[in-house]
This record gives sequence, C-alpha cells and structure tokens, in this order.
Amino acid sequence: MKYLLVLAVVLIAFYIWRNNRLTDRSDAAPPKASPRKPNTPAIMVACLECGTHLPDTEAVRGRDGVYCSLEHQRQHEANAH
Repeated sequence: MKYLLVLAVVLIAFYIWRNNRLTDRSDAAPPKASPRKPNTPAIMVACLECGTHLPDTEAVRGRDGVYCSLEHQRQHEANAH
C-alpha cells in the first residue's frame, strides 16, 4: 500500500514539474524572423538545338548562342557548317 502512495506522489510531482516547464517555454518571446530577400526570377534561355528552356546560369555558350549540353552545341555547330 505504501508503494502505491509513493508512486502516486511521484506521478503527481512529475505532472506538476512537466506542466510548469511547458508554461515557462510558452511565456518566452518567440524568436524574431529575419527578413528574407525576395527571390529574383531566373533568366531562362532556350537551347538552339532542341528548344529546351533552362536557366541562363546552366547554359553552355557556343559561337551561335546557348545550348543545354555540350553534345547539342557540337551537333548544332557541326550542322551549321
């Protein structure tokens, strides 16, 4: 019987301790969100060989324009001459 009483006291103490911890955390001010830079749209270009659109930063530059890959650059420049 005394073990049941000790268990009940321990459970009540744990419950009180846990609830106090949760309320202390919720009273703290939330962290301020840092202002984000707005996303700028990527400049898109079309491959001269296949017409696929891709970001300008990923394009392969050639004599005649831009391509999606080195293979398409070679094909287009070989067919042009």
